[in-house]
Amino acid sequence: MRIAVAGSIATDILMTFPGRFKDQFLEEQMHKVSLSFLVDELVVHRGGVGANICYGMAQLGYPSLLVGSVGADFAEYGAALTEAGVDISHVRVCENVHTARFTCTTDLDANQIASFYTGAMAEARELDLGAIHQATGGVDLVLIGADDPAAMIKHTELAKQHGIAIAADPSQQLARMDGEDIRKLVDGAAYLFSNEYEAGLMVQKTGWSHGELLERVGIRVTTHGGDGVVIEDAGGILAKVPAVPAPGLVDPTGGGDAFRAGYLTGRASGLDHEAAAQLGCTLATTVLETVGTQEYTLDHTTFLERLTTAYGANAATTAKQALTSR
Repeated sequence: MRIAVAGSIATDILMTFPGRFKDQFLEEQMHKVSLSFLVDELVVHRGGVGANICYGMAQLGYPSLLVGSVGADFAEYGAALTEAGVDISHVRVCENVHTARFTCTTDLDANQIASFYTGAMAEARELDLGAIHQATGGVDLVLIGADDPAAMIKHTELAKQHGIAIAADPSQQLARMDGEDIRKLVDGAAYLFSNEYEAGLMVQKTGWSHGELLERVGIRVTTHGGDGVVIEDAGGILAKVPAVPAPGLVDPTGGGDAFRAGYLTGRASGLDHEAAAQLGCTLATTVLETVGTQEYTLDHTTFLERLTTAYGANAATTAKQALTSR
């Protein structure tokens, strides 16, 4: 099964201020704030939901096709993805803007001041999923993740025109999109991904009840953080899978992307929903215990040992078959 992942590609610049923001603000001057913070630490991480998911699939040994828009500064990032095994041949490079960038400063109380530069992501709408489908000999499933909203709608429409199954994953863009656009993204999807909060927001914005949403999609996958994941269709619950404990949790960013990478790898390899979710939950915990969403290199032996501890030897045997089937 050829899987394309259409979603954001971004660079995260993270800084640490060794003080407290609240101590720097003057109440009587809040109408004209002008502050500069001397930071002690700066790290740069590669990110974006599309790239994160493709990276996770590559770590599991499954090929995927990244579809997104980047700037002229993408060369080093692109080389790293290629080395990891991600196909970036259909990533659009925009020479006049930078790759999307998230810049964030965190203080001692974990308060954050951040900004997000959309940059090249805004030009993702220029990509033609239909042309990519034809050029690659056929895409079987496309995950449409958070990206330029117009691009998400366009990808969905083209996927339907070309008979490509859709995994709808609007996630962070739910807050920005209206009900009509969300209904376009969701209706007819083979898979619908969200976390628990997003599931409620989807009901509110679309006007469709939980049951009505289930009638409009094939499979609904809802993550519940430390409580695991629930997978269901219109007929009822197909699987409930607990999360893998993460005693070494250091960074919650990217856990959901890693789950999707593992789950899709499992499903594409022929695993049932429960086994695929176990693969996804184990990969998610690996990422939660790593600073940065693409800063890990997966050792399959250690990975399977952890999956065995969480779900048992039979589950690990099934997962191993998926990891070695290519």
